[in-house]
Amino acid sequence: MHFPASVDAPVRNDQAPWNKFNNKAYVAQNYLDLLPADAEILSKVGGYFSRHCSRHSENRSAGAGSPVLGIDMGAGGNLYPALAMLPWCGRITLFERAPENVEYLRKQCGQVDENWDAFWKVLGDEEGYRDLGSKWRVKFRDVARVKQGNLFKMGRRNWLGFRRAAGRYQIGTMFFVAESISTSLVEFQQAVDSFMSVLAPDAPFAAAFMEGSRGYDVGDEHFPACDVDQERVEKALAPYARELEMARLSDADHLVRPGHTGMILACGVRRSGK
Repeated sequence: MHFPASVDAPVRNDQAPWNKFNNKAYVAQNYLDLLPADAEILSKVGGYFSRHCSRHSENRSAGAGSPVLGIDMGAGGNLYPALAMLPWCGRITLFERAPENVEYLRKQCGQVDENWDAFWKVLGDEEGYRDLGSKWRVKFRDVARVKQGNLFKMGRRNWLGFRRAAGRYQIGTMFFVAESISTSLVEFQQAVDSFMSVLAPDAPFAAAFMEGSRGYDVGDEHFPACDVDQERVEKALAPYARELEMARLSDADHLVRPGHTGMILACGVRRSGK
């Protein structure tokens, strides 16, 4: 089944076949080998987190360098956002909806597959990552935990007006999620809202987006996406973020599949009061 990417008739997130998401096909297509685009993004994110966390640890007095709670929103079959947070976390929540992805993530929490060694190597020379060295697998096993759920429910308010898990996490990532779960730009913004709502004030974050995506195939199923560009991503994040750093990756090496025009990376700090 193929969904039309139509603004007039959006395919909403709850219409997509998440229960049929083929994790094995997805990982084989995207993560068995380190793609140049992922290497570049991971290098940028690792550098950003290393600089930010090192600087702020030095500026703290009591409790400097204390482990924090991290979240990767919509982890899917991708471990590298969590690896980018690993040195500073006492717990990382891998939040995911699709059943096969959840099963895969739980297996990785027990023993990380060898293909992820190449991803860690990209990070290894930066401060923080360098200190972990070959012990990164042990730490990942100790701190990573999987939570199955719907990200839209994470951002909803309860009957008292409070958001579930609001401000709980001190560092966070969301990679190729908000624009890759629906053709609806309204749901794109809602996904961004949900992610940002769970971050504490002053939490550093990294978020990556497929630019100009028209949807994607995994195994025999087609999944919806919405067409976003750097301007729209920046507009979605601006109410929540300060010190926002944006990068657009659009060379041939950055096109990892048919049906998109590049990638957008945003790094920043969660502002207070939104």
